[in-house]
Amino acid sequence: MTDQPLKWRTVVVTRAPDQQGSLVSRLAVLGATVVELPATVVVDRPEGMAVLTARLAEGASPFAWLVVTSPNGATRLARALAGRAVRPARIAAVGPGTADALAAAGLPCDLVPPEAVAESLVAAFPPPPAEGASGEVLVVKAEAARPVLVEGLSGKGWTVTPVVAYAAESAPFDATVAASLAGADAVLFAAGSAVRAVVGAYGVVGLPPVVVCMGPVTAEVAREVGLVVTAVADPHTLDGLVAATAAALAP
Repeated sequence: MTDQPLKWRTVVVTRAPDQQGSLVSRLAVLGATVVELPATVVVDRPEGMAVLTARLAEGASPFAWLVVTSPNGATRLARALAGRAVRPARIAAVGPGTADALAAAGLPCDLVPPEAVAESLVAAFPPPPAEGASGEVLVVKAEAARPVLVEGLSGKGWTVTPVVAYAAESAPFDATVAASLAGADAVLFAAGSAVRAVVGAYGVVGLPPVVVCMGPVTAEVAREVGLVVTAVADPHTLDGLVAATAAALAP
């Protein structure tokens, strides 16, 4: 097989502007022409950030675990912890991409589940401690996040404090982007919010014929809005997404 399996192929990347670089470079190495379509813009939720910062600024943290569901959450947790010499609790991440973002901020993870989905993290999460120790978990989450993680940890006996620290807002329609979409070979989605934003702005028929999703949750959203999913990354990482794209577009 050629070392540039995506040569002559045009691939649309739908991640937020501050998260596209690594994926774009991986695709370019394989020869792809990349169209960057920031489907969403990630913004802080000031009230949630204020709560997060205040709770983590307490002298003795009540939390046994801090749980982060995305690189966006990792960025905001790091900001809230800025200036603290010691981590206030153990840290769990939903997937390796989130764990990498935490590690880059000086916050190595204590738990990363085998699959990058909330269900896997719930299954891998330990039971709450015996009486007398902290059984509280703080979850840094997006506004539109699924309730699976909070409900699952609560069901295992943990006292869960969810904090909505950020939200993904849809980017506006762009006629130039619409033309590029129509002529592309594949579109890549790494989050359900991106799926909904792109389909909402450009419609199902305006998208390329090949749809590749980062994981099963994103693929489920894509199917719900009427897309036919060609491939799902396995593992649910950027490398997995690129490999799934190359396989889907193979001659």
